[in-house]
Amino acid sequence: MNTNFTKKYLSEISSKLNAVPRQDFANFIKLLKDVKKKNSKIIFVGNGGSAAMASHTSVDFTKACKIRAVNFNEADLITCFSNDYGYENWVVEALKAYSKKADTVVIISSSGQSKNLLNAAKYCSKEKIKLVTFTGFKKNNPIKKLGNLNFWVNSSKYNMVEMTHHIWILMAVDYLTISK
Repeated sequence: MNTNFTKKYLSEISSKLNAVPRQDFANFIKLLKDVKKKNSKIIFVGNGGSAAMASHTSVDFTKACKIRAVNFNEADLITCFSNDYGYENWVVEALKAYSKKADTVVIISSSGQSKNLLNAAKYCSKEKIKLVTFTGFKKNNPIKKLGNLNFWVNSSKYNMVEMTHHIWILMAVDYLTISK
């Protein structure tokens, strides 16, 4: 194995992880504590690898942090709502069915441009549902523009963006579990 690749890769991921906006992270923690205090919930959504991350992190928030968290990764839900409303609208329809005004939606999208997630972000904005975004690629991506709190990774590499998002979200889980 090329040790230069390893060194460069780890250096790059480290720089992305260290770029977490400290005040935004503090605001994220405050928001999560408020979700718990109000007995509302977090709804995690994403596509592909980000959907897998939504599953993982929703379980960790529920189990470790005792904050109700859900995700929309059930094949029957996705295919039913996609069939009836179109793929670009299925997340909005799921939010209509499962969200309340006191909830917080977390959209995870590497590009910040996925149509189904962009429509969900617009819905959250219209309905005044708190929205936290985790995006990458272009700094002014459309999903980021709609969030109340935004975490952006300065990279156009999927794995860099996804792994940074995952660690930032799990860092919140770890912080909340040790600061009870």
